Amino acid sequence: MAVAHRHFARRSLLFMPGDSLKKIQKAAGWEVDTVLLDLEDSVAPSQKAAARAGVAAALHEIEFNGRERLVRLNHAQTELPATEIEATAPARPDGYIVPKVESATDLLAVDQLLASAEVTLGLAAESLRLFAMVETARGVMNLPTISQACSRLEGLILGAEDLASDLGAVRTAAGWEVFYARSALVTAAAANGLQAFDMVFTDFQDAVGLEAESRFARQLGYTGKTCIHPNQTPVVNQAFAPTAAELERARRLVSAFETEHAAGAGAFTFEGRMVDLPMLAAARKVLTRAR
Repeated sequence: MAVAHRHFARRSLLFMPGDSLKKIQKAAGWEVDTVLLDLEDSVAPSQKAAARAGVAAALHEIEFNGRERLVRLNHAQTELPATEIEATAPARPDGYIVPKVESATDLLAVDQLLASAEVTLGLAAESLRLFAMVETARGVMNLPTISQACSRLEGLILGAEDLASDLGAVRTAAGWEVFYARSALVTAAAANGLQAFDMVFTDFQDAVGLEAESRFARQLGYTGKTCIHPNQTPVVNQAFAPTAAELERARRLVSAFETEHAAGAGAFTFEGRMVDLPMLAAARKVLTRAR
């Protein structure tokens, strides 16, 4: 029977190079929901073996104090994921990220590797979580099938830098060159009960810009955002958490609906606005996110 974790709070997801035990140790004490132990882009080709050993050691030796621990693999069409899972799964990470996913086949290949690892290690079926990074034009076009590739999949992550390169686009602060992909990814995630995680904000010294981009991503429907520097995570956490005013309004709306519903009303007026079931659902999501 599959193990469901899709409703975990994942606001900030922080990339840490897998070949730096020192940096991973620091990340374990930061204000972050999920630590991403990277075997891909932040690791030089000559350091891949060292990174595998470093990630396994980190998972064995470091106390992450309840933070989720995900390992980012290398591309599914290489031979590396099998070796990476073999090296790290015995150390019990919470799950894996597949980068540059372009089709359901990419995810299914890793899904099968994880299923075999679970049998070997005596773990519950689908207890190792899976996330897909979409970073190419082909991946964006195949989002409908990618998001339904396997029941183990819990979230989609947008990789805007690689996507812009693949498109031949110029990255800008406004981000309109990747807006279609941002909308397509969050829509595919919502349609399939997955979480959606926004692209990294590369200027880690611009807290104002990061907050604005994070709040816009939340308005689009994203549940969290990937980060490349620890000073980004507090800003992201705050942006993706409901404010006190939002919480209070949601509580009032739900209470008012229950009163009106008991009296037989459908749509009703609340604080000067007409309220119906979609608005109630949105208010309940605010309360769920707060919990």
